[in-house]
Amino acid sequence: MKKTLSIFTILSLFLGLLFTSCVSNKKMMESQAKIDKLQKENAATVGKLDECGVQVKKLNETNTFLKDANQSVQNDFNDLTKASKLTIADQAKRLKRLQDIVQSQKTVMNNLKNSIADALMNYSTDELNVNIKDGKVYVSLEEKLLFKSGSDVVDKKGKEALKALAKILNATKDINVMIEGHTDNVPIKTKQFEDNWDLSTARATSIVRILIKDNGFNPTRITASGKSDFQPVKTNDTPQGRASNRRTEVILTPDLKEMFILLDQ
Repeated sequence: MKKTLSIFTILSLFLGLLFTSCVSNKKMMESQAKIDKLQKENAATVGKLDECGVQVKKLNETNTFLKDANQSVQNDFNDLTKASKLTIADQAKRLKRLQDIVQSQKTVMNNLKNSIADALMNYSTDELNVNIKDGKVYVSLEEKLLFKSGSDVVDKKGKEALKALAKILNATKDINVMIEGHTDNVPIKTKQFEDNWDLSTARATSIVRILIKDNGFNPTRITASGKSDFQPVKTNDTPQGRASNRRTEVILTPDLKEMFILLDQ
């Protein structure tokens, strides 16, 4: 009887432990399921937060764009308000003044072109030419008049031409001068010049120095620029075309300060 009771007791304990284990496993599985659910919900929440961040960024960008657009509209409105303050008579006077300035500049540049052509009339057309383009006077000096091949030293005949030109430029106050050096497309590489950029710039600078140092031209009104072979006036496929492209241009620009002041009013 005691033996039977012991077996029953052991069996009861075993079943109790087994039941407890099953309950624990069930609770563990339930807990794991809750954890999995919470992780999924957390991931979804993070995703929504990221989307919100993107939306906030887009809203900020849109806000900045709208602010800029509003400022632009405000500026346009201010300009229109300013313009509307001018009466029709005022606007007519302003237009007439602009037309007078333009016509005056045309007259000045035409007279300048004619004066230069007269001063350089002893030189042939294959040495230099003078013309007006886009409201500017262009004095194009060929290489044969100014330089030996591959050199930036101005010849005596070239210096004489520049002296005659300088007399006209010094007497004309309301112009600015740009000296542009140009070459053909034949590459050059010497101890002195790395390439055609070097040569074209050096030639322009040589002429600037002659106009300033030898002929007293105002250095604040003149600029030197090298264009290499990138602005040809004729084809580089023939000797004659290449000769025309090897040139130095003196470009005379009228002073448009008065016109800009009037346009800003």
